[in-house]
Amino acid sequence: MRDMTQVFPLSDAAHLPFWRRPVTLLFVMAAAMPIAFATWSALLNNFVVEVAGFDGSDIGWLHTVREVPGFLAVGVIAILLFVREQVLGLVALILLGVATALTAHFPSMGGILTITMLSSIGFHYFETVNQSLQLQWLDRERAPQMLGWILSASSAATLVAYGVIILSWDALGLTYNIVYLVSGGITALVALFALLAYPQFASPNPQVKRMVLRRRYWLYYALQFMSGARRQIFVVFAGFMLVERFGFDVHEITLLFLATLVSNILFAPIMGRAVRVFGERKALAFEYIGLIAVFLAYGGIYYFGWGLVLAAILYVVDHLFFALALALKTYFQKIADPGDIAPTAAVAFTINHIAAVFLPAALGYLWLVSPGAVFLLAAGMAAVSLLLALMVPRHPVPGYETIFSGVVPAPAQ
Repeated sequence: MRDMTQVFPLSDAAHLPFWRRPVTLLFVMAAAMPIAFATWSALLNNFVVEVAGFDGSDIGWLHTVREVPGFLAVGVIAILLFVREQVLGLVALILLGVATALTAHFPSMGGILTITMLSSIGFHYFETVNQSLQLQWLDRERAPQMLGWILSASSAATLVAYGVIILSWDALGLTYNIVYLVSGGITALVALFALLAYPQFASPNPQVKRMVLRRRYWLYYALQFMSGARRQIFVVFAGFMLVERFGFDVHEITLLFLATLVSNILFAPIMGRAVRVFGERKALAFEYIGLIAVFLAYGGIYYFGWGLVLAAILYVVDHLFFALALALKTYFQKIADPGDIAPTAAVAFTINHIAAVFLPAALGYLWLVSPGAVFLLAAGMAAVSLLLALMVPRHPVPGYETIFSGVVPAPAQ
């Protein structure tokens, strides 16, 4: 273990053992978080339907409550006046693990909303800090590829969790309480180990400790807003559709999640390389065109009676397109002032969750009337995102954040 006050500049971290370096810590955190969060997500729809008797409106309210801490992620800036980013991220990860472990102890509507709020604070504050640390600790040339590998590691950890659920849920007669307790406990213990075993790393550029809103980042803010609104529809209703309409059981939902993870493990590094080779604009445009097609097909399931197999395939393809969202991170890394990364990560997380606060609950009522219309609305949001993505320059830099701003820089030789 170590002295909690020990601080290493990133430039000196290369002299540390490989397992104690900052990039290794990014991989450790990426693997620890989904053990709790992905398990919670995999069991959630079955848990709330079978134990709490949720309908479409209830699940909408649950996700609205879950997204409130994301909307308040800008509060991270105030906490960073007193706590280092790395420490805050790991403490938030511990909170996520503990809250997940206790989820099944509160099977009522009020209990589920309360414990979900606590786990969501841990998840969203961790993700805010984690994204900031990734952009500060990874150099710009290697960032797209490394972010792809980090996403692959996260998917691999989730794969193990889902594999255990699939193999043991029926065979061992597992309960929601046991699975939540074990998965949340593992995440909390790994985060506690990382808090004690790693030195605190000092980023090369001091971060601004106040809220930052810059006019020249407007396109990044707009893309974040649309990403949050569009993604909420998928997160809330795609999995719920499989349980409500097609009667998927726990092991079947988990098997589908497993297929998405294998796909991400294989393709995330390739997507990271594609962003590096083709640039953020083409990567984002490809993602949004694909999502338009996927959401239109989701709507077709309801309007034209397309079946279960297509719904399952679309679910996997949807996840693959979302993996290209790493291009949004690297776009901001290229246009940002180095000291803006931490405060802008918090602001962007809040912007990303503006729609998430009201959209799930509102669309929950629309779902009761016309589930297909929910997915058609998502397709429209993806189309707006496509128009915004076409404004991203091929070689974005500070002063050339959109195709309408600044002087076009000469390509790097």
